[in-house]
Amino acid sequence: MGNYLVTGITGFAGPHLANLLHENDHNVYGLVRCSNGRENDIRDVVPDSVYKNINFVYSDLKSQRNLNNIFREHQFDGVYHLAAQSHPPTSFVDPVGTMEENVIGSANLIQAITDNQPECKMMFCSTSEVYGNVGQDGRKIRTDDTIFPANPYGASKAATDLYMQERMENGKLKGFITRAFSHTGPRRGKNFSISSDAFQIARMMKGMQDKTLLVGNLESVRVVVDVRDTVNAYYLGMMNDNCNGEIFNVCGDVPRKMQYFADKLIEISGLQDVEQKIHAPFYRPIDIHYQHGDSENLVNLTGWKPEVEIEQTLEDLLRYWCDKIN
Repeated sequence: MGNYLVTGITGFAGPHLANLLHENDHNVYGLVRCSNGRENDIRDVVPDSVYKNINFVYSDLKSQRNLNNIFREHQFDGVYHLAAQSHPPTSFVDPVGTMEENVIGSANLIQAITDNQPECKMMFCSTSEVYGNVGQDGRKIRTDDTIFPANPYGASKAATDLYMQERMENGKLKGFITRAFSHTGPRRGKNFSISSDAFQIARMMKGMQDKTLLVGNLESVRVVVDVRDTVNAYYLGMMNDNCNGEIFNVCGDVPRKMQYFADKLIEISGLQDVEQKIHAPFYRPIDIHYQHGDSENLVNLTGWKPEVEIEQTLEDLLRYWCDKIN
């Protein structure tokens, strides 16, 4: 049993990670920006039996003093750093805010760990967005490929990714980096692709909108895995002493056009005569058209592999939105 702090516990992957940690008899601490009741929101995927055992601590990542106080008051075996402004389109609108949240906040967290608990192991949740359009030729992207982000969000993650590499290389920090490729599932925000489709289709099923599905670029190709498989990779890396200093791609095996996910969700819903209509605001100013990652290093060191079939993921996601929508 260990004590693990999860930043971004009120986000998408954080609650699923909390479930997994609790399932394996660990003590879960969740970092929340402020005590405004938002932590209650995770109960849509976190059972009461888990929620009541989460220890919430409060600080903005941009407050070095508050972070230091948390690390002086609590002892952690590891920190999962998931908190971020993680929506690429938003990063084009607010690049400065994205940098402040993702770079300054992460640097403060790293400093708090190194100053107060240098033996604490940190996982930084980077992203496949750091690669930009590397891999457009259809090959699998490797962790030693050049990082060349195509949006401000990717750039902000790349900055912390490189800083963490320097800290680990110079012996200032124990930890590892995960570059998660596309993942979805229950709790994914409706402003993200696939979940946006599921949200709209759930509304159609409830008679709350007509059968017009607004979509973005359905020709782009992604390798999508279930969020529960993604957080399992995070968990296995944290529990494995051989993962210190490593960088892992967390990616599935089957590249699919985004068209597949829209069609499959419609099929699962049982709806007929749904029109798919291109919606210009759903396009990014600069899009990544093809992305497939090589997870060999992660698989070899931890034995990780995706276990949830994508059809099950989509069923669970659609059910989530049907339950969520009033």
